[in-house]
Amino acid sequence: MRGAAREAGGRAGRPWPGPPSPPPLPLPLPLPLALLLAVLLGGAGAQYSSDLCSWKGSGLTHEAHRKEVEQVYLRCSAGAVEWMYPTGALSVNLRPNVVSPSRPLTLCIKPLGDSSGANIYLEKTGALKLLFRDGHHGPGQVRCFGVQQGSLFVEATPQQDIRRRATGFQYELSSRPAGSDLHALSAPCRPCSDTEVLLAVCTSDFVVRGAIQDVTHAPERQESAIHLRVSRIYRQKSRVFRAAPGGGWRGRISTLLACGVRPGRGEFLFTGHMHFGEARLGCAPRLEDFQRMYQDAEARGLNPCEMAVE
Repeated sequence: MRGAAREAGGRAGRPWPGPPSPPPLPLPLPLPLALLLAVLLGGAGAQYSSDLCSWKGSGLTHEAHRKEVEQVYLRCSAGAVEWMYPTGALSVNLRPNVVSPSRPLTLCIKPLGDSSGANIYLEKTGALKLLFRDGHHGPGQVRCFGVQQGSLFVEATPQQDIRRRATGFQYELSSRPAGSDLHALSAPCRPCSDTEVLLAVCTSDFVVRGAIQDVTHAPERQESAIHLRVSRIYRQKSRVFRAAPGGGWRGRISTLLACGVRPGRGEFLFTGHMHFGEARLGCAPRLEDFQRMYQDAEARGLNPCEMAVE
């Protein structure tokens, strides 16, 4: 791997050759022929697309004779990179086009389900750290790190047949602390302290009151899905919980299989964050425990935010 890293880093640092001398000006073309050439050239250049959030391209249009590392710049808090027929390498720079927050930003990336044909590295000053090896990522696997640790370097692996090869990933930027994977950010198995619960109520993407109807398990993903019947929604940034027949709402949130969540009686206060369109469990105290800790903190003037507590 070290040899591959040195080789990839060397290519990333190689200066690009200067532009060739301009050719002699051609004679004017007849208007119909000029329009036909414009359409054909426009179609050839349209094999990649880019905006502030996402990039999609093809190695078949990669100008390998002029540069081996394609530079990609993205300026959103979430998006995706899709690279068809990967050849050479991509250097992906992710920075939000906003004022820097007080806390360092965390970048999380999640390979697309059928991603293959390239290794994904974290690169800083020519040194590469492998994040995902070609073909060796499990379903839903995520890596998170601080943006100050470097940028992403995607290197195509040698292929005898590049047909149907495509590599890609989703990304998210947030101000939450970085962990080794998604679960370290959002689904600790240990119970939350009173302080953590009160802070979660103020900062989570969703805060709801409800009961566990069922728990289903996906051993291949090492995850459990908690199916909720919700009686009150305090906050939700995405439509995780939808109106249910007979009143209330229903929704599903995910957590680690190792946490051993089971259906239980009574109501809970569920909090958590959205990651790649999926609701992940944060703190979930029993409702009576939350009411006690909230009222105690309120009496001492220590609540970080206010909410209606029955």
